[in-house]
Amino acid sequence: MKHRIEQAGWNRREHFAFFSQFDEPFFGLVADVDATRAHARARELGVSFFQLYLHATLAAVQTVENLRYRINEHNEVDCYDQINVSAILSRPDHTFAFSFIPYSPDLHEFGRGLAAETEAVRQSTGLRLGPETGRPDVIHFSALPWLSFTGLTHARSFARPADSIPKISVGRLRPDGPRQLLPVSVNVHHGLADGYHVGLLLAELQRRLDG
Repeated sequence: MKHRIEQAGWNRREHFAFFSQFDEPFFGLVADVDATRAHARARELGVSFFQLYLHATLAAVQTVENLRYRINEHNEVDCYDQINVSAILSRPDHTFAFSFIPYSPDLHEFGRGLAAETEAVRQSTGLRLGPETGRPDVIHFSALPWLSFTGLTHARSFARPADSIPKISVGRLRPDGPRQLLPVSVNVHHGLADGYHVGLLLAELQRRLDG
């Protein structure tokens, strides 16, 4: 479900109009979150660390309204009640494909959807482009477990209709004394959200990782 944002009285009307004229309206940042407790908790719960932090990220997105805004084909802004995830999933041959995993507040129910998509990717070839993986009510998510990054950019096409889907990536855990830090990259459309909203997301993600 979704509802239209009426721009006449919207407090972001001028921000949206201004940044929508940019060739690159997205901004991004990278910050560390403390995943020490989450890493241990994944083992206790018998789930993969990837499943746990992907679910925590998606749950955190639900709580920040601005990250549920999407620009439609008429250059209007819709707010979705629920955001799902189109995550990049890999194959044994080191290729990858897009997926669609519906959000569930329950970690284990979410995990069943993740497991089904992981197997579907492994049994397929190509990118799996289609109406499900191309839905607007998602975040684009990727994991780079091979390295701990301090910056990240995304391939984007400016010729296509307005892209407004947040792009979130995580890297490899980095030890910091007794802590395990997880780098998180967040890229969002500046007409829809600011650094304040990314801060809300990261604070909620930290809370959920701590359990």
